[in-house]
Amino acid sequence: MAIRVAHIGTGNVGRLALAELISNPGFELTGLCVSADEKVGKDAGELAGLDVTTGILATKDLDAVLATAPECAVYCAMGDNRMPQAMADVYTIAAAGINVVGTAPGVLQYPWGVMPDKYIKPLEDAAHQGNSSIYINGVDPGFITDLIPLAFASTCASIQQVRCMEIADYATYDGATVMFDVMGFGQPLDEVPMLFQPGVLSVAWGCAIRQLAAGLNIELDSITESYEREPAPEAFDIAAGHIPKGGVAAVRFEIKGMVGDHPVIVVEHVTRVRGDLRPDWAQPAQEGGSYRVEITGEPSYVVDICPTSTKGDHNHAAIAAGAARVVNAIPAVVAAPPGLRTTLNLPLVSDVELFTAP
Repeated sequence: MAIRVAHIGTGNVGRLALAELISNPGFELTGLCVSADEKVGKDAGELAGLDVTTGILATKDLDAVLATAPECAVYCAMGDNRMPQAMADVYTIAAAGINVVGTAPGVLQYPWGVMPDKYIKPLEDAAHQGNSSIYINGVDPGFITDLIPLAFASTCASIQQVRCMEIADYATYDGATVMFDVMGFGQPLDEVPMLFQPGVLSVAWGCAIRQLAAGLNIELDSITESYEREPAPEAFDIAAGHIPKGGVAAVRFEIKGMVGDHPVIVVEHVTRVRGDLRPDWAQPAQEGGSYRVEITGEPSYVVDICPTSTKGDHNHAAIAAGAARVVNAIPAVVAAPPGLRTTLNLPLVSDVELFTAP
């Protein structure tokens, strides 16, 4: 029997998750919540980019969507710049007795040691009150910083360091809020965007570092962060908008989980909007972008993950992977005990119909 699922958010990630919910016979869409006025009243099939009519019309009324009695809600609303609202939404859904999978708020991937307990306990209480489970994941933070390194680490006799990297050209990524407001592309170097405010990197990726440390039974002493930026040598346009001369056109940052003065778990991002910038920084394994997991130990590994898609480039493929990661977890999350669930306590493969004939 198909699992009844409601969906929240139809942005870059949300519309791809919605398309899977509509197309996969393992799910029955019950309702759709959006934030943009111009999307209200549109059919879910249209908003998912599919040539189908579902009869499910978008609304801004979350309570009305939850009243359709779904077993699970897929939460893909923006969380980067509205964490309090996203946390409140997840609380409301879980307290209503509805399981939650989603890509936001990212800190819920593994909040322990990252968020104060006073913010975690209400969510746990709501989930137990509603007999519901909550699972937040994605790509990075997500399977690049949990599933892949844990799988390879399971074959090591000893480990000195795990490094998880994203190396990507974001010129084709059209998420203007993330690009300009969060990451600060196009801004002067003397302006510090949200992502690089003190402590933000350590929260945003601290959940991934803490979860990986827990999975490897490593007790961290601290988490450090650093970043550097490169200005544009000339003005040019990208999918998200305009990059003026002198505005930020490449960033590199690291978040390190430390044991003493040794970086044991490292997340590194190299993000360009033009491939010729900072050739001395790490280069992707395929044109446009890739992910890399490096394990220093016995044995050691260098694993390059090169996402591709028949429907878009490397950026589209990565977004599609993040969407499918949470949608495919729905059966396991519905079956899980109540509370916050993580990659450490969910099965690797979920009971979702994924095969399509070539």
